[in-house]
Amino acid sequence: MAQLTFLGAARTVTGSQYLVEAAGARVMIDCGMFQGDKALRERNWVEPVSDPAAIPHVILTHTHLDHIGRVPRLVKHGFRGRILCTPATRELAEILLEDAAHLQQEDADYLNRKGLTKHSPALPLFDEEDVEASLRLFETVPLGETRDLGGTFSFSFRDAGHLLGAASIDLRIREAGRETRVLFSGDVGRFDAVLAKDPELAPEADYLIVESTYGNRVHAAVPILEQLEVVLKRTFARGGVLLIPAFAVGRAQQMIYLMDDLVTNGRLRPFPINLDSPMAIDATRIYSQFADTHRVSLAGIGGRSLLHGKWVHLHRTRAESEALNGVKGPAVIISSSGMLAGGRILHHCRVRLPHAENTLLITGYQAAGTLGRALLDHARFARIHKTDVPVLAEVADLKGMSGHADAPEILRWLSAVRKPPKRIFLTHGENEAAEALAARITKERGFSTHVPDMNETVALD
Repeated sequence: MAQLTFLGAARTVTGSQYLVEAAGARVMIDCGMFQGDKALRERNWVEPVSDPAAIPHVILTHTHLDHIGRVPRLVKHGFRGRILCTPATRELAEILLEDAAHLQQEDADYLNRKGLTKHSPALPLFDEEDVEASLRLFETVPLGETRDLGGTFSFSFRDAGHLLGAASIDLRIREAGRETRVLFSGDVGRFDAVLAKDPELAPEADYLIVESTYGNRVHAAVPILEQLEVVLKRTFARGGVLLIPAFAVGRAQQMIYLMDDLVTNGRLRPFPINLDSPMAIDATRIYSQFADTHRVSLAGIGGRSLLHGKWVHLHRTRAESEALNGVKGPAVIISSSGMLAGGRILHHCRVRLPHAENTLLITGYQAAGTLGRALLDHARFARIHKTDVPVLAEVADLKGMSGHADAPEILRWLSAVRKPPKRIFLTHGENEAAEALAARITKERGFSTHVPDMNETVALD
């Protein structure tokens, strides 16, 4: 009998990882990094539950670190199979994983240099050699194409919206003369989003594993452009700098597009946009290359992408990043990571948060235990590199910008499912959100639901 084990994203948002076993065969879905408080982050260092060498295939939904961030560590522990993903995911994964390795090494070096670590020496979770070994195992599969994995398993990708290359995984299991269909939602995107196309509606399946990041919430109906315009004008009137922590893949490109729209339509005078993230710079290039996959055209005058407008300034090196410390408003600095869990954004926060003329603009979900969540909860000090930084800058929250579907949108995504599945599993959400969405699906659709625990194994009978 087939079985499914929840190795991550169970009653928490991050660490997406599932293992499916049937007829002696195995396939892993996602291999993501845990993010948030210390207890969660320490899970990244735990030895794999299943022998990586015994897993022939890993299928990835998309490129955010909480879905692919432990792939190099899996390879480090012996995985030598195929890593399957969409073409855009492959392009983005290369820059994201390489950047992640670089940032981890930078952070470890900084902690060692300043003597701010309890471990001697501090080490990265994985290094650039681990990433290179991982990338050699990647294979791409276009959306909608069925790929056989050796008799027991086959699958196809369905457009999930969310960000470039993101997909749901439609997995088929053939065992004992019958077929079981299991759908892994991945991260389901918004309808009518800024850049991404609408998510392809869920098909009927025997089992569905559905994300629940915003399972107990409804995104604000306030137009995003109006919110952004107000924050920019308020900050610039103070002579301040708008600091935007943004996921390098997806959110950074959305913010550039929105600010270009405000200037193009005469709602704001041109202002410098500083993109301070090598990964975001490369991701922006890839977004421009995959022009036909977006909801809107990114082509500008003369064929130049709107994401590379003349007011967008790119900062790759550490020296270029440090030079931004002297920038005066009006200006915008976009840097990663989106949850302020590491990277250059922390250095900008250390410089900008103590000054009241500046604004920190949160543009997406902030997991429990992250600095972003603490700042949204009105923390008076930000703990950055073991130093308490006073928070005098304005902290604003751009509502409705999340790339995740909210509860009503998840129900809309499920609207084409007419035959009740045997069970829907709610994952990738904090406990309250997962339980709320499970109850709502049961109430409104009558479907059987379950919120699994970490490392729980269920039979797919």
